[in-house]
Amino acid sequence: MDETEIPEVVELPIDGTLDLHTFLPREVGELVPDYLAECRKRGILEVRIVHGKGHGILQRKVHGILRRLPEVRSYRLADESGGGWGATLATLEPLPPA
Repeated sequence: MDETEIPEVVELPIDGTLDLHTFLPREVGELVPDYLAECRKRGILEVRIVHGKGHGILQRKVHGILRRLPEVRSYRLADESGGGWGATLATLEPLPPA
């Protein structure tokens, strides 16, 4: 990208499902933690992250991020009705009382 190009801003709905199909692995390093933080602010503590099945690159990246975040209580692959190994379900810690 040269200096005259402005990166496109993408607004995502904060509804507990983050679909990463349109993102590159290098783009999810900030996106996933930011999305989870916004979910916690809204009281959404069960989040589904759709990374697709493919070669597993995005799945490994997402799991690496989730493993490092202290606000992630647990995570696991979804069952078949939730996307199977193409999606990960994360349970978040609630925000501490104000």
